[in-house]
Amino acid sequence: MARIETNFDKGAQVRPSAQPLKVEIFVSEGFSALEVASITRTLDLANQITHSDVMGRRYVSDTPGFVSGSGDMIVRAEPAIENYGFSQVMIVVGGSGVNADSWLKRARQMQRKGLVVVLLSDAATAYIRATHAPSGQVTTHWHDAAILNEAGYYPALTDRLSEKSDGIITAAGAGATAELMIGLLAPRLDARQMAELGNHLLLPTIRKSDAAQPKEISGNPSLFDNQVARIVSLMEETLADPLCMPSLTEQVGLSTRHVERLFRDVFQESPARFYKQLRTKRAWSMIEETMIPLADVAAATGFKTAGTMAKAVQGAYGETPTRLRARKDRQLLKFS
Repeated sequence: MARIETNFDKGAQVRPSAQPLKVEIFVSEGFSALEVASITRTLDLANQITHSDVMGRRYVSDTPGFVSGSGDMIVRAEPAIENYGFSQVMIVVGGSGVNADSWLKRARQMQRKGLVVVLLSDAATAYIRATHAPSGQVTTHWHDAAILNEAGYYPALTDRLSEKSDGIITAAGAGATAELMIGLLAPRLDARQMAELGNHLLLPTIRKSDAAQPKEISGNPSLFDNQVARIVSLMEETLADPLCMPSLTEQVGLSTRHVERLFRDVFQESPARFYKQLRTKRAWSMIEETMIPLADVAAATGFKTAGTMAKAVQGAYGETPTRLRARKDRQLLKFS
């Protein structure tokens, strides 16, 4: 496993130093346990591999004390005091409770001091929404990127694992968090140590920061053969304007009967039903995560009418779009 070079400019990397590296992990209620575990495990292993104890961490939060995350994880966080007590690196973890208002001011203060700020998944999404038009390229988890692109115009949004703009690193997070941490630690590790760190984490490869994220289910080549991946990819590309089965199978150069056999074997579903499930899932995501009018959601996911979409969503998720939206409205009200 060769040494990698992060694609961030020098201001975004942790410079080689004999001084301890202090990382503050900003958490909110509902934080991603996967991302926190990836950060802490990578730092702990780096200390073990370098036979040192110079890569430290602490948790900070706008709600200090015991903070609960996903998977029953609980951490004890210190208060994030305005303009005070900065670490060299702040990593804002994603999760269901991410709210840019709670950490954006601190991120800006660190940005002005030339310190490293990393925003993972949901935090990156919240930042992109809060800044509206970032001056440089930004990224987030591909699922959120798809929703952002449906909800507005974000020309600076890419599909890469991480981007740096104005001293702030936005990143996909989730399972790619450990690779990002290795990239941040790279200036403090030699090639052997980096390879050992990747091997301890059972990473078959360490992707560079500008690597494209695997998108949708067709983006994972280890799960399906090439024929199935091509068909699913074409389905995902045409959710807004679904193809009839003869057109779809013609474009991939297979017979309709052969495609039906493939889908029965792999998914235990007909290709037409699988196609509809993809569209229904995208519609549900847009209903839950945006305030786009339901008629526009239906158009963006290939349903002829909002009523047709509502029937499909209710059949799959047990609630009508109207009820889902009512729940969303309640969640948006942060005041009593």
